[in-house]
Amino acid sequence: MINIAYLFLGLVSGIASGFLGIGGASIMIPALVFIFHFSQHQAQGTSLAAMILPIGLLAAITYYRAGHVNLKIAGLIALGFFIGGFIGSTFAQPVDGALLKKLFGFFLIVIGLKYLF
Repeated sequence: MINIAYLFLGLVSGIASGFLGIGGASIMIPALVFIFHFSQHQAQGTSLAAMILPIGLLAAITYYRAGHVNLKIAGLIALGFFIGGFIGSTFAQPVDGALLKKLFGFFLIVIGLKYLF
């Protein structure tokens, strides 16, 4: 039964990602921490691993077909994301899980407030 719950989490994250253009991690990480009781480090690592292949591939194709993708800019962002992901994950390892959880929550609040106001 728990496998169905994880599959459902992926489905909800994918729908939100495709519909809103958000990263699935903004849904996956809180769900893994608060519903499935993962540590912050485990949630972040699992979320990243889950998104390696499907990280919006079908959604990106759909947006591309509609003429809403700038491939040059997407490529530059992807290159920076590739390098930044390595650097960020390396820096995150020694950080206390409770602090990491607070930083993640603060980031979500700031982004949410920016969109609302």
